[in-house]
Amino acid sequence: MVNVSYKVLFALAIWTMTTEAFPKGAERTKCHLAKYKSLPPRELEAFKKAKDKFEDMMLLSDRKCSTRIFHRNWEIKELSVHDRVILVEKELDFTTNVLENIEDPSLSKLLSRPLEILMQIRGDLRDCTRQTHSHRHSRRLNNWLQNFHESKETETPGCLEASVILNLFRLLNEDLRCAAYMQLCL
Repeated sequence: MVNVSYKVLFALAIWTMTTEAFPKGAERTKCHLAKYKSLPPRELEAFKKAKDKFEDMMLLSDRKCSTRIFHRNWEIKELSVHDRVILVEKELDFTTNVLENIEDPSLSKLLSRPLEILMQIRGDLRDCTRQTHSHRHSRRLNNWLQNFHESKETETPGCLEASVILNLFRLLNEDLRCAAYMQLCL
């Protein structure tokens, strides 16, 4: 009986030393995305006002965009949990950068609260992606990231703005939500 107890104790000691139970180096932060499973309606309303204003502006402009910068032939739930977080972080990083540089003052004013929200989400996503820096991306994600990068380089600034604003609700209600549900995204 004593011999079995020592074996169990020894096994637990080895397991503790070889796992992340006590990470070496910088203290790890946790990935807290659960709060983004559903954004409060008040916050979504701020995004809707900005999107509606932008759509009204688009009707008055002669801008012709056929951009598919966020297009993909698959659903985010088909990616691993790590790849989902990376995808959303990349989409959000680009979205935030574009929205921060919108020149129309009336639209910029409407975007102040959405930008605050997006920057908070981006910070939380970066905490999560820091934990997975050694994770190897799937082929599907790598291909999408390459196409995403190429599309960003070839589109006009006006079409990039349109793509970002028109993609906001998919980003928040589908991509971010799926990343927040982790393994439970179905």
